[in-house]
Amino acid sequence: MHANPVNGALKKPPLKVLLLENIHQTAIETMTKEGLSVESVPKSLPKDQLIARLAGVQILGIRSKTHLTAELLASAPSLQAIGCFCIGTNQVDLSAANRLGLPVWNAPFSNTRSVAEMIISEIIALARQLGDRSREVHVGKWRKVASSCFEVRGKTLGIIGYGHIGSQVSVLAEALGMRVVFYDIIPKLQLGNSQPCDSLHELLRVSDFVTLHVPATPQTQWMIGPDELAAMKKGSYLLNASRGTVVQIGALCQALRSGHVAGAAIDVYPEEPEENTDSFVTELAGLPNVILTPHIGGSTQEAQASIGREVAQSICKFVAQGATTGSVNFPQVELPLSPGTHRILNVHKNVPGVLRDISRVVSELNANIHSQMLSTDEQIGYLIMDLDQDVSAQVRDGISGLPTSIRTRIL
Repeated sequence: MHANPVNGALKKPPLKVLLLENIHQTAIETMTKEGLSVESVPKSLPKDQLIARLAGVQILGIRSKTHLTAELLASAPSLQAIGCFCIGTNQVDLSAANRLGLPVWNAPFSNTRSVAEMIISEIIALARQLGDRSREVHVGKWRKVASSCFEVRGKTLGIIGYGHIGSQVSVLAEALGMRVVFYDIIPKLQLGNSQPCDSLHELLRVSDFVTLHVPATPQTQWMIGPDELAAMKKGSYLLNASRGTVVQIGALCQALRSGHVAGAAIDVYPEEPEENTDSFVTELAGLPNVILTPHIGGSTQEAQASIGREVAQSICKFVAQGATTGSVNFPQVELPLSPGTHRILNVHKNVPGVLRDISRVVSELNANIHSQMLSTDEQIGYLIMDLDQDVSAQVRDGISGLPTSIRTRIL
């Protein structure tokens, strides 16, 4: 972290960053430019190796294959923040990270366009059975057929989950002349001419294509099963590029074999290999008009570059200013730097009397507070305090010594 002569920030050795799973070069460049010491590893690490590598590491960056359990996080006392260079954060025990004072960031926007474009391409490919025709020609078969092949113009697309990706799919689908309906458990402003449905089953009943864009939660686990597939229009299509635990694969196979569902495009699976491999087994393999891809919805150069920048910038802002804006598991605090001060960042248990005790430390040292901000959640409070430089170290030590303090840092 750079010393800033304007606000009098302390000169310190650069914080150590460990990036796993081949995170894009833009993240390395962004963090290095801000004075952080970055080590990049091209793959995930087994638990024991990861614990050993985390010794002395302050910032950890991961993608979807590294699982950060409460036990693992507790074994890394130097850690100060975590970056998930992807959309999902279900690979991290967010509650445990919160209790330990570790903010976690992700990239909720950066791969939106890439996933949306893939979904649109798959809708057209399913309507024209392009996967089957391509495979047949590859093995020397010539089947020029028009039966069961359709234009997508005028067809109804049902979007389950109208967030960043779902709403972008909506815009692109309308540009193709499709009618769009959507269902979300949270009221959302519809874009263009799209219309909300009152229930999941209403959407399934009216849609020619159904695409899933929901997070992995207890509410979405196996949400598309035999009953939901039976509720879909006969001859409709299902697409899932959200999470592998949303669709019951066995039930989908039955619906495809019976012809009730005319085709599917699946990018995510209940169990996926940890690394690239030639060996992967799914019941869906070999079924007609089924497009299977290896979790590549966001795998474009543009998306990965954008994800690298987005998460790295959030982390750099936290390192330099203590800002937690955009963190998925932490109180949201961002305060402009006060010139000529040192900044104390304190994470503490959210129990009565904490501010009283902190105020006592400040008062006893005759420290002058220039600005401060506090935000809390159920478990913790996060305090940013700018004060005179001559007593900042003593105030930091006094606050850090309080039994309610989880971690304290000074800038």
